[in-house]
Amino acid sequence: MSDMDPAQSPGDAGMEFETDYEMGQDNIRPMGLDIHNPVFAISSVLIIAFVAIALWNQEGTATFFGWLRPWLTSTFDWFLVLSVDAITLFCLALIILPVGSVRIGGKDATPDYSYAGWIAMMFAAGIGIGLLFFGVLEPVYYNFSEGGGASPLGIDASLPGNEYIGVVGTIHHWGLEGWAVYAAVGLSLAIFCYNLGLPLTLRSAFYPILGDRVWGWWGHMIDTLAVFATLFGLTTSLGLGAQQVAAGLNEVFGIEPSPTVTVILIIVITMIALCSVLLGMDAGVKRLSEINMVMAVALFIFVIVVTGVGTALTRYFNAMVDYVVLLPQLSNPFGREDTSYFHGWTTFYWAWWIAWSPFVGMFIARISKGRTVREFIICALLAPTLVCALWMSTFGGGAIDMLNAGGAEGVRATVIDSYAPEGALFGFLSELPLYGIVAPVSLFLIVIFFVTSSDSGSLVIDTITAGGKMDAPVVQRIFWCTLEGLVAIALLLGGGLSALQGAAVSTGIPFTLVVLIMCYCLWLALKSERAKM
Repeated sequence: MSDMDPAQSPGDAGMEFETDYEMGQDNIRPMGLDIHNPVFAISSVLIIAFVAIALWNQEGTATFFGWLRPWLTSTFDWFLVLSVDAITLFCLALIILPVGSVRIGGKDATPDYSYAGWIAMMFAAGIGIGLLFFGVLEPVYYNFSEGGGASPLGIDASLPGNEYIGVVGTIHHWGLEGWAVYAAVGLSLAIFCYNLGLPLTLRSAFYPILGDRVWGWWGHMIDTLAVFATLFGLTTSLGLGAQQVAAGLNEVFGIEPSPTVTVILIIVITMIALCSVLLGMDAGVKRLSEINMVMAVALFIFVIVVTGVGTALTRYFNAMVDYVVLLPQLSNPFGREDTSYFHGWTTFYWAWWIAWSPFVGMFIARISKGRTVREFIICALLAPTLVCALWMSTFGGGAIDMLNAGGAEGVRATVIDSYAPEGALFGFLSELPLYGIVAPVSLFLIVIFFVTSSDSGSLVIDTITAGGKMDAPVVQRIFWCTLEGLVAIALLLGGGLSALQGAAVSTGIPFTLVVLIMCYCLWLALKSERAKM
């Protein structure tokens, strides 16, 4: 246990141990690099070896990940669901408890970014291409994939009142519980860095229970696991994005999708991300995040207007009511009969959100100085839930209406008749006016989301492997950005979607325990900060 008494002020202790860390950390600096040894060495060597093996034995990789994902999600389903339930309740409690008034960075700290810039970066990092890839696919799949009115949720979608049950099931996966994971990790990192003066890295959040041992092998293991979780969670999104861009190129320019096209896309977009990395946080990541948010809002406004604002809002409010009513049932891991929805989707999603949490958590921690805990939780948890639900009900619900009316053949072909999920968005947009303009704009938007995920991820992994340094040499960010692209290529060629999902789940499950312990340590730190106030 730590020598630090949580009832006393850890702020001074944090600054004291930051000094000890700076004096004793085992960073090495070959060729001007700033490498936290052995985190950088272990993680980079293992990941490079993984890429080499996956590319050398693509068939074996596909077989392994094809077995791994369903085994993990069916074996650890209860653990994942109960853990995410606990994290969600913890975050909601922080909004109403007195510790919600604690300010990240101390009582005199001021925000570095405006609300618009802050929320845009946070939302772009947290969602990535998910809205565009799953916005049409998931609601439609839940409504129609099993035929005859049946739904993977175990609810008859043909009965009155259940017409949009697929939208409700989708909101469950993109709502409170997923964002709570991001909020818990991000707030933990922000408090321990900006309030207690510890490095911005995962190990710092464990100081209340590990003490100085966080600078030893316990800390090395935590940070190394965070690197793997971040990388595999991120490359899952990059792989999905590459597949969707390939589908968009086919729609817009008639370029037939193929593994070669997908690999070239990943290489080109990784190079664009490298340019953003070289520009830095403000000139690169922030600017791209704001661009893609403006474009995403423009696309959303177009879709909701042409499909009917009144209909979309009515659908949205009804779906949100059903979501609140069904949330206890959907969040219960025991006695489930909807096994295809529960194991095929929910448990994968929770593992994926958790695998992404070091990346998104550290990124939003970096940009959230000056915000109160209550402000942080509301903006990182409640606001994104409402926005995601509105997006999913507009796109997915609109596609459901078209299918019920006998249209949307492009959606039917890619989601129901055969499973080609990367084409679902373009199948939906083809039913709307101005497709010749909207399709290229959507394609460009997917690319920008792809780039912001890649450059943000490289910044985060670089920070972890540099021992929490936020100004590590640019060449290290280039290294990690390049490696992200290579891992995405290796997984796509070695199993495609199942390999991407299997890699995310395999790191998300063990990292779940890390997040649960972080919540406990965060509570100790917030109580102490509140006492100082």
